[in-house]
Amino acid sequence: MELEYYGGNCLKITAKKATIVVDDNLSALGSRSIIKPQDIALYTNGNIEQSRETQFVIDMPGEYEISDVSIIGVSARAHIDEPGVRSATIYRLTINDIRIAMVGHIYPELTDDELETIGTVDVLVIPVGGNGFTLDGLGALKIIKKMEPSIIIPTNYADKALKYEVPATDLETALKSLSMEPAETVDKLKIKSREFSDTAQLIVLERQ
Repeated sequence: MELEYYGGNCLKITAKKATIVVDDNLSALGSRSIIKPQDIALYTNGNIEQSRETQFVIDMPGEYEISDVSIIGVSARAHIDEPGVRSATIYRLTINDIRIAMVGHIYPELTDDELETIGTVDVLVIPVGGNGFTLDGLGALKIIKKMEPSIIIPTNYADKALKYEVPATDLETALKSLSMEPAETVDKLKIKSREFSDTAQLIVLERQ
C-alpha cells in the first residue's frame, strides 16, 4: 500500500485492488483534480467535486465495503461548526489489516462514543494549518493523544503552489506546536505490514 500527498487535505491511497482519493478539492485551490473514474472518493467535509464521475463516492457517515477496503464514517463537529452541529465525517479505512484514520477539518474535541467507533488507528492523517479553519498544532496534538497512532501524517499546511481560502500556518510552525520532529520526509509512504515502531513517528509526505 502506498500513500501520496497532493496538497490541502488531499491524499491518495493505492492498495492492491483499489485506489482511494480523500478530499480532492484541488481545483478549488488552484490546482488540478486527481480523481480518476476507477477511484473511490472520500470527502470529510462534503462532496466538493460533485461533477467528477468515480467508481464510488462517500461523503457521509456509515459503513462501507468495496474492493477489499472496509470504511467506517463517523459524524463529527467540523472546526467551524456551532456547538451541536456535526457536518464533518471522520473515516477509518482498513486495508490489509492496516487501519488509517482521516480526520479532516474537525473540532479538536472528540467524544468517547466517536473514539470508540473509530477504534484502533495505525496511521493518522491530520490537518495542522489552523487559523480558525482547521486544526492547528495544539488541536492536532489533542487528537493524536486520544487516538495513539503509530504514524502521523500532517496535511493542510501553507503551500505557495495552492490558494487557500483561509491562509494556513506553515509546517515548521505547526510542528513546533506539536512538539514533534519528523522521523523522515518521503515522496511516498509504503506500508507492507503492521510492523510499526513502538514510538509514534511523524512522517512528512512531499506534495506530488
